[in-house]
Amino acid sequence: MVRENIVTPANFIYPLFIHDEDFNQDIASMPGCQRHSLPSMLKEVGEALELGVKSFVLFPKVDDALKTNLACEAYNPEGIVHRAIRMIKAEYPEAIVVTDVALDPYSDQGHDGVVENGVILNDITINQLCKQAVSQARAGCDIVAPSDMQDGRVKAIRDALDSEGFTNVSILSYTAKYASAYYGPFRDALDSHPGFGDKKTYQQDPANGREALIEAALDAAEGADMLMVKPGMPYLDVIRRLKDNSNLPIAAYHVSGEYAMLKAACERGWLNEKDVVLETLTCFKRAGADIILTYYAKQAAQWMKEDGIY
Repeated sequence: MVRENIVTPANFIYPLFIHDEDFNQDIASMPGCQRHSLPSMLKEVGEALELGVKSFVLFPKVDDALKTNLACEAYNPEGIVHRAIRMIKAEYPEAIVVTDVALDPYSDQGHDGVVENGVILNDITINQLCKQAVSQARAGCDIVAPSDMQDGRVKAIRDALDSEGFTNVSILSYTAKYASAYYGPFRDALDSHPGFGDKKTYQQDPANGREALIEAALDAAEGADMLMVKPGMPYLDVIRRLKDNSNLPIAAYHVSGEYAMLKAACERGWLNEKDVVLETLTCFKRAGADIILTYYAKQAAQWMKEDGIY
């Protein structure tokens, strides 16, 4: 009766890894997660919807033969993400489909942008991102989520969507995306490790908190509908800062490294998985997150149902 914060499956966005194969493939560094075939992805969406999870974000493992520096496969209307969107919307029109807007899964450089002489080309990258976002909207997605951290990309994407008539497609901006060591298992899942160097020139310094407020103000002014903090648990203070300083909904990404740490500890019997996961998700809500991206979405929803929480 007096509990201040309650998490429900409707708060979750469920990340799904997909690949263009007729089988599923386990991800060794993310126990319990798989690269799904498209039929398996559709089955997973249906099961999650039955448990109250309404939103899904798609991340593709792209064949190396399709990767280029310009990442043109990112806006191929017959690419894996575009086909996946159409499949989900045809079978489950009530599902909310979120798409990742970034070039790294499609880049032969493993970076979020077009590269020249070891430098990310901001403006050329944004042009490619706009093509990607519009093509995803045309396929039927509800929300685009630019995760690239290029300067000015939110306004450019908003203008591109509006000019093509997609005024109702929302933007979930990766506003405070840190150059974190917690992303390793995700990059294993997509086979998208940087081909050289790191991403510190365009992602935020983990030592900086106030910088997130600057990024939030810029993204809001450019037309973002929601703001994301990534990673999650180590950055609860940043989630709270954004919540206290913005009227936009705040999302937290419970990233692959956080997931993998919990899985490893629970597999060794050091933690109770159900208890620690539900506590973790509640902490995101307490810190100010309205939306939680978590690989535990389906499992947590099942636990909540069993406990009669919703």
